[in-house]
Amino acid sequence: MAEIKLATEVRTEFGKGAARRIRRANQVPGVVYGHGAEPVHVTLPGHDLLLALRTPNVLIGLEIDGKDALVIPKAVQRNAIKGDIEHVDLLTVKRGEKVNVEVAVHAEGDLAPGANLLEFVMNTLLVEAEATHIPESVTVSVAGLDAGASVLAKDIPLPSGSVLAEDPEAVVLSVVAAQSEPASDEAAAEGEEA
Repeated sequence: MAEIKLATEVRTEFGKGAARRIRRANQVPGVVYGHGAEPVHVTLPGHDLLLALRTPNVLIGLEIDGKDALVIPKAVQRNAIKGDIEHVDLLTVKRGEKVNVEVAVHAEGDLAPGANLLEFVMNTLLVEAEATHIPESVTVSVAGLDAGASVLAKDIPLPSGSVLAEDPEAVVLSVVAAQSEPASDEAAAEGEEA
């Protein structure tokens, strides 16, 4: 996974007023923490951060007080109406370090013929991977699965270097038979008249 470099400034003002001033300047307040160090409050460029966060589990390189830091997003708070980023929590990681992250689950293939539906019980899967090699997603084949079939967490192939950090017996996907509504009495009567 490529590392994205972002400019950052350490911030000394806190509270709602300071956060609003930061956001008006197209910046995003954030906090960097991890490895037992004191949390560092930072300001990040809003547009660049928005673009970076389009990649799931993105690896971000920051320069904080002249020191380089490698971080991954841990929590992102967005405005409920506009969708703008209001605050971001960033977790410090080191190269070679293993981290637990959630990755998206994608299904491919066609189900068995019939009126079956694929139900995502879990949209993400918790995996342990090296911080610099976090997979963007995992893909599982559902080709030929019939109603009643399930895909467990342990059945999903993971990229090399990734280990399942989820309950192996957890159901991720299941195939259910589609429910059809019984014809109403009026529709049945109209059909007989015709």
